[in-house]
Amino acid sequence: MAESGAGREEGEGAGVLLYYKYAPVPDLPSLVRFYDSNCRSLGLLGRVRIAPDGVNVTVGGKMSSLEKHIAEVKSKSLFEGTDFKLADCDHPSDKRIANECGFTSLNIRVVKELVTFRSHPLSKSPEISNAGAHLSAIEFHSVLHDARNNVDSHSSVQQKQLVLLDARNIYETRIGKFQTPNVETLDPETRQYSDLPAWIDDHSEQLCGKHVLMYCTGGIRCEMASAYIRSKGAGFENVFQLFGGIQRYLEQFPDGGYFTGKNFVFDHRISVGFQDANIVGTCLICHSSFDDYSSRCRCSYCRMLVLVCYSCQGSSGVVYVCELCQKQGKGDRPLLLIQDDQILADCLPDSSEANEIARAPFSDHIKPLSELSLRDGHNHRRKLRILCLHGFRQNASNFKGRTSSLAKKLKNMVEFVFVDAPHELPFIYQQHSHEPPHVSMDLASEKATNLTNSCKESPPTLENCKKRFAWLIAPKSDCLEEGGWKMADVSFDPLQYQQQTDGFEKSYSYLKTVISQMGPFDGILGFSQGAAMAALFCEKQQRSGGVSDFRFAILCSGFSAVSEECSKKLIKCPSLHCFGNGQGHDRQIACEASRKLVDLFDKDCSMVIEHDMGHIIPTRSPYIDQMKEFLMHFL
Repeated sequence: MAESGAGREEGEGAGVLLYYKYAPVPDLPSLVRFYDSNCRSLGLLGRVRIAPDGVNVTVGGKMSSLEKHIAEVKSKSLFEGTDFKLADCDHPSDKRIANECGFTSLNIRVVKELVTFRSHPLSKSPEISNAGAHLSAIEFHSVLHDARNNVDSHSSVQQKQLVLLDARNIYETRIGKFQTPNVETLDPETRQYSDLPAWIDDHSEQLCGKHVLMYCTGGIRCEMASAYIRSKGAGFENVFQLFGGIQRYLEQFPDGGYFTGKNFVFDHRISVGFQDANIVGTCLICHSSFDDYSSRCRCSYCRMLVLVCYSCQGSSGVVYVCELCQKQGKGDRPLLLIQDDQILADCLPDSSEANEIARAPFSDHIKPLSELSLRDGHNHRRKLRILCLHGFRQNASNFKGRTSSLAKKLKNMVEFVFVDAPHELPFIYQQHSHEPPHVSMDLASEKATNLTNSCKESPPTLENCKKRFAWLIAPKSDCLEEGGWKMADVSFDPLQYQQQTDGFEKSYSYLKTVISQMGPFDGILGFSQGAAMAALFCEKQQRSGGVSDFRFAILCSGFSAVSEECSKKLIKCPSLHCFGNGQGHDRQIACEASRKLVDLFDKDCSMVIEHDMGHIIPTRSPYIDQMKEFLMHFL
């Protein structure tokens, strides 16, 4: 790679340009206009991310155009000292890879931060001014050389306390990494960059008091991660980062130096490095040497890239389970697969009123359809498995019946799994009411069902009744041991859910058992009290700092049961909220209560659907179209 490419003939060949710059951006709209005008006029394609604290750019095009772009960017004082990484390469030969890597269009986006690095949704990112000191490729190599040969170093980096820290994800480290005798190398084995802060927190003792040498692909991830380590205070001051990342190191040491294997890159080149290097990676299936991600095989559970050799890719019926999902016990049950043409047909909107979810605020947190690849190289994907939580005084059977229309509309996309809540309730009946019944999915609200109308003071025998359950119950509420039927003390109270505050821990433990025995699940769907329980479940998992059991939540006609103290921390789980719009049709849960539930979730990764119907989950357009679009992001 070279910065300027001097001596090349005008228009010669194609290339890829990568650069980032951390600096306060005084005028975001103006910078957006500059990139839009400049890149389009030069015919550049790729990704431009602009945040209040800087820019991150990966674009491709003609070498002459890229060089003109560099010249114009350099003319702006904002980019003083920027490291422009420019590489010769062919145009993308595989349209699918080009599309997945974002090289079929120009995508300019304003984001909150250049790289998503937050140990908690409410915690602030570390100050980039506190980042670790830069070491050039030569300096970085020299330190490793001294350590290998047990040479006492008189530099600021003392090899006797040295550790190497790879700031990349596990699928990147599996095809190449630094390996130096006498130096401990730490591989966090994270699925995504935002998992790194938690790993650092859990392994602080391995970093404290050490001289930490960090490296990543091009340098940007080390900036934030090194600042995070240094923010821990005494004992964490000596953090250094490889300036320009592995890319600049391989320029200085084209034979690989102390880097073994290939460097994974996030553009259509896929990986770069010394061609004769030893193959570090192995096939997920047969464990033979293999390091080519060009087939874009992905884990059937978490969608992370996995290495599958060409021979094993031809095996039919094989489900790919990455090593992280294997450690979590996934892969023990078969997955339902669907054809891609079924997905596309199912997701065509039933009406032109369907919203474009690509514009939704959570698009930074989940991949758009254009970035998803075919599973195993075949023309099919697996269905999303969604755990469904019924409302108060319902059961799995009747909730399944009441959502049959929804299941039918989504049959090509999802598999619904229904379970009874753990708290069994006594049977309640009321005297006959002449009020006309209203549309509802919540049995607690039905004053005039056929059952109660016919029985009046004399309920039917228990043999004819299906058990009712709840996720949350009122303190000191009647329990099943009392048995039989009981007449309601008062007529139906639409605010009764506010008194149902007990029983969460039992329900949480019960759901963890369900997930262990029947999972894994992609998402959770809750209705009414089930939605409140789903929110409580997500909140507790986030607070405990563990790996979430769900990639998304769908909360319908819900309300908040989260305590005031816990509600101060936003739930960072992609969520879809569906409830009545306040026109009086939902007589159980007021729209204000559902909006309060929305407020518990991070707005950057949540979507709201307000409908003009009652206490139900609507299945007509445009509401069902919006739900389909939401689900498409997780297929």
